[in-house]
Amino acid sequence: MKKILAVLIILILSLGFKARADEGMWLLPLIEKLNIGKMTGLGFKLSAEDIYSINKACLKDAVVIFGGGCTGEIVSSQGLLLTNHHCGYGQIQAHSSVEHDYLKDGYWAMTRDQELPNPGLSVTFLIRIEDVTDKVLAAINDKMSEQERNSAINKVRSEIETRATEGTDYTAQVQSFYGGNNFYLVVYQRYNDVRLVGAPPSSIGKFGFDTDNWEWPRHTVDFSVFRVYSGPDGKPAPYSKENIPLKPKNWLKVSIKDLNEGDYAMILGYPGRTQRYATSYEVDELLKITHPNRIKIRGIRQDILMADMKASEKVDIQYASKYSGSSNYWKYSIGQLAGLQRLNVKAKKEQIEDQFNKWVTEDPARKAKYGDALNLIRTAEEGRAQFANAQQYISECFSQGCELLGMGRMASMLINALESGDNQKVTDAAARVKDFSRSFYKNYNPPTDQKVMKAMLNLYRSDIPAKFHPDFYANIVDKKFKGNIDKFIDNMFARSVFADESRLNAFLEKPSQKVLENDPVYLASQSINKVSSEVSRELSRFDDDLTKGRRLWIAALREMMPDKTLYPDANFTMRLTYGTIKSYDPKDAVTYKYYTSMQGVVDKYKPGDYEFELPQRLIDLNNKKEFGRYASQKGYMPVCFLTTNDITGGNSGSPVMNANGELIGLAFDGNWEAMSGDVAYEPALQRTIAVDIRCVLWTIDIYAGAKRLVDEMDIVQ
Repeated sequence: MKKILAVLIILILSLGFKARADEGMWLLPLIEKLNIGKMTGLGFKLSAEDIYSINKACLKDAVVIFGGGCTGEIVSSQGLLLTNHHCGYGQIQAHSSVEHDYLKDGYWAMTRDQELPNPGLSVTFLIRIEDVTDKVLAAINDKMSEQERNSAINKVRSEIETRATEGTDYTAQVQSFYGGNNFYLVVYQRYNDVRLVGAPPSSIGKFGFDTDNWEWPRHTVDFSVFRVYSGPDGKPAPYSKENIPLKPKNWLKVSIKDLNEGDYAMILGYPGRTQRYATSYEVDELLKITHPNRIKIRGIRQDILMADMKASEKVDIQYASKYSGSSNYWKYSIGQLAGLQRLNVKAKKEQIEDQFNKWVTEDPARKAKYGDALNLIRTAEEGRAQFANAQQYISECFSQGCELLGMGRMASMLINALESGDNQKVTDAAARVKDFSRSFYKNYNPPTDQKVMKAMLNLYRSDIPAKFHPDFYANIVDKKFKGNIDKFIDNMFARSVFADESRLNAFLEKPSQKVLENDPVYLASQSINKVSSEVSRELSRFDDDLTKGRRLWIAALREMMPDKTLYPDANFTMRLTYGTIKSYDPKDAVTYKYYTSMQGVVDKYKPGDYEFELPQRLIDLNNKKEFGRYASQKGYMPVCFLTTNDITGGNSGSPVMNANGELIGLAFDGNWEAMSGDVAYEPALQRTIAVDIRCVLWTIDIYAGAKRLVDEMDIVQ
């Protein structure tokens, strides 16, 4: 038995289940217990309480959720905030027009009154994290079904969340960790007045675009600047001219000291999702369904978008954010699929599972407790495969791929109001549709969507079995258009009241239920919704077994580990990762150094190539070596650098800090050779790519002339 256990532990270590020096997305309240010794050994000079405390201002008070999927950091006593350019891309695009193209030219508010409001954008501060596992699990027992268990847990969750927020403006969530074996209460405070302060041109902030995405060497100065505002009383408030810059509990000092290989580096942020404890069956779904589907579907759509974007400046602005949001994880899927295959991750998982099965059967108590874990996951994954495939195609082809079909929701709302016979409800519904349509049509080009819809509907029909086809294929496309999807789409755009903004506005003056119920957009969307609901119901039949299996599997892995230091998978809660600045060897006879320089940016310059175009001002400043105080003492202007920090999506914009907790960069990407990292950590290859804070400050100060922003910051030289 000891021999088998030893082999099992070695195998688990090989896939990253046991934390190494730089691996791990650690929970903040556990840093003192689990991590501070290793951090100090790597050079960290502060205490665990300097990172996370509920009694005094600390580093976590300067780190925020930016929007709904990125991280940002406060860098001044006036609420100034830094995040990635790609995180602020949607806001920059929303303020852009052909006359004022901030994506192309950049934007800099030279005074406070030029800082631009962003409806719908918020930042969220972490107040505290509390372990409530005992309270939650006290409500359940082993005799409960999964549904009974979930119901009991949700009841306790709701009670805990309510108590945590009574008498405050806080929000709270009780979140699951370790596959549902542990629970933590996470309390937040959200501010809803966040204004755009500055952004470099995309030729700087997104330099390299898709070609360089997820790649090293990297030369992207990926940052944007915002400011958080509060009400005059300092509390969260909706946008108002009377609001004032936030007086934060804490903000990060900014270091412009040189960075050297081996220097301590840590990141606080909000990693979105990892699957480090995934089984071979779950990896198989990634290999056969998730990644191939995403690569194929998005690749087709993106080619159409890009062709139209290149042909029209207006379309380029309209679709810049949409294209970027799609292409980022399209390339991620390409990289992760290749990485999982190259590193043979599925086979390594199978080896662990074989050893696990032997370990479990040697002890009757273990077998009774964990014996069903893998079988539950296997049968659920096998049973759900066809439905998961169909659901992804529905999402990618229809929900995300066909913009006009999204207006079907507006049609349903109007029909419900018209059916009520209440004139006021009809008026209110029409007003809501008109409000929604303003933002929709601002970033919508009908001819582009028409091309995309033809491609998506043809692709869905050819790739997905007929039993999952929405009935409009048979009832409308086949009967009325002899199977010709292109003609069906042309007819939709010619007839639908939603295909043109002026046509819709005219219709809303006197809406008709009969017209709506026969509108091709409404008919198609209703047909798709019906199939989507059926597929979702089928998928849900496997949820209980999959959830239970995963919970048992992770619990068993934790029990087998002698030191109990496994970290939970990422779930968009604040985590700490620590490591060092470090180069790496991607392949035989090749070494990548840990930094890139401004000269490297200019060397990549390709006139007329949108991915590698550069502003002439940047080229001139580089040629004259006008770098101010931001150049390295080693004689170059730094742009990006590498660390061994363990991050994933959601960490975009996270602060990279030195041993003193001072800001040295903004995390924005991972490297191509370690794209399998969300499933299996690769210590020799895994790197975080960060933009050097000196390059950020140089761009703000020297390039843009917005020195007032740098003057707000506490600069450490």
